[in-house]
Amino acid sequence: MPVPDFILELRRYVGRAELWLPGVTAVVRRAEELLLVRRADNGQWTPVTGIIDPGEQPAVAARREVLEETGVRVEVEHLAWVNAGPSMVHANGDQARYLDHCFSCRYVDGEAHVADDESCDVRWFPVSGLPPMRDIFQERIACALERSTPTRFERH
Repeated sequence: MPVPDFILELRRYVGRAELWLPGVTAVVRRAEELLLVRRADNGQWTPVTGIIDPGEQPAVAARREVLEETGVRVEVEHLAWVNAGPSMVHANGDQARYLDHCFSCRYVDGEAHVADDESCDVRWFPVSGLPPMRDIFQERIACALERSTPTRFERH
């Protein structure tokens, strides 16, 4: 389900205007590997990302998104970073800005595979050999892998 029903309902009132939406990024590790998805809309590799449903707890949303997109079950270990992303325009013209909650997650079980239409590939990559990806996702991964620091918050 690419666009949640509650967003479709909001779009009836605001059209393509910018929406402020809560989101999650799940950085999933299995030993020295990370689980990444290749997005169907732009072909880019990213950690699992998604939108938090109304009333849903952010960590629950991270677990749900990983299972829905990859078939993998995870344990959410800690909140690594909270940040407001830049304005963006989706392929359909909808504008959005996301308040992202980046979680460090540990693999529990499941065979990684494309489990919905949001991704065209799902793979485990060695941490030392990640594919090219946008800077923001590299930064989220680095933050999630840094276990000795508390949750990162932007202060400017």
